[in-house]
Amino acid sequence: MRIPKAAHTAQPWRIHEFTRDFRIEDVWSFRAPDAGPDDFPVMVKALKTAYDNQKDPVAVRFLFAVRWKLGALLGWDTPRAGLGGRVASLRDRLPPDLARTANDAVPCTDPFSEVYQLDDEAARELGNKTVHTIMHVGWVRTGDGAYELRMAALVKPNGLFGRLYMAGVLPFRYLIVYPALTRQWERAWLEHGRPHRRAGGAAHPE
Repeated sequence: MRIPKAAHTAQPWRIHEFTRDFRIEDVWSFRAPDAGPDDFPVMVKALKTAYDNQKDPVAVRFLFAVRWKLGALLGWDTPRAGLGGRVASLRDRLPPDLARTANDAVPCTDPFSEVYQLDDEAARELGNKTVHTIMHVGWVRTGDGAYELRMAALVKPNGLFGRLYMAGVLPFRYLIVYPALTRQWERAWLEHGRPHRRAGGAAHPE
């Protein structure tokens, strides 16, 4: 579910310290039934597992196939255009103790790179010729005492070209990508998170 940007800025997360030159593009919430305060690492692991086993709808697979094909043809995603090339990694801005929290022990095949992971928030990043994007996820207690995952997409477009690109893909994000992501992430908790949260270190009564 899409929620106001203030739902992200109001939280005391560390990400705010390092992304003042990024803009908040989208903020969404994802349900996590029966989750407890210590279940964030379990949720993150579930998301990575679900991505590696995902079966996206045909429309989503088609959109990403087109995007990666265009990127290959136009040189959008070359190493020179990405992290360590056109843009510096966000990890370069972090103090060493925070940078060391990046959880590479649970690999994921998505195109994002780890930035950091704490007990209630984590960040991953992607850089290319169009934008530098930060995907931030955080664990939030709701008004009824439950917990939900919140995702914020923070972006720094690459000049006019990047701004036009973001404007062009906006309808596809809202109509196709984010609805599919919502279903996938909420299913990830139910299938890979909730049944295994004790093994992940959380110990909450049923």
